[in-house]
Amino acid sequence: MAKLNVNGVVRAFEAEADTPLLWVIREQLALTGTKYGCGVAQCGACTVHIDGQPVRSCVYPASAVTPEQKIVTIEGLSSDGSHPIQKAWAALDVPQCGFCQSGMIMAAAALVRDKPQCTDADIDAAMTNICRCGTYNRVRKAIHVAVRGGDPAAAGLAIERIEGSKA
Repeated sequence: MAKLNVNGVVRAFEAEADTPLLWVIREQLALTGTKYGCGVAQCGACTVHIDGQPVRSCVYPASAVTPEQKIVTIEGLSSDGSHPIQKAWAALDVPQCGFCQSGMIMAAAALVRDKPQCTDADIDAAMTNICRCGTYNRVRKAIHVAVRGGDPAAAGLAIERIEGSKA
């Protein structure tokens, strides 16, 4: 039986050699935060980290990952949503439908870890994930908010929350 180190826990699985890592993560390990989007590594909804590097898991064979390599999924980024990227995403209401967001967050987390003072050009180069809702401007603002200490007012967006309103 093969093994994977996912979110700090070594887990056993059985799969054909060409089974994508995404399907092992979702179907066998029951970690469903990582999404299937396109199946051809274009959209990025399936992005996870392998040894800190963002990887599109829909085309990455599970058999190519050794038990010594560390896989982090959206569930392992932080158990309580306290990662600076997750906090900025929530503060700026980045998601609309939310489907692509786990992959976006994983790509953004790798970017800010590697380039804590990232520029717009760095963001453009790193954030190749596709968002069908088109939240790219909020994604960029959220990344800047995260690297600048988390103050959503610094984003320059006019977000007004009305607490307790009734529809």
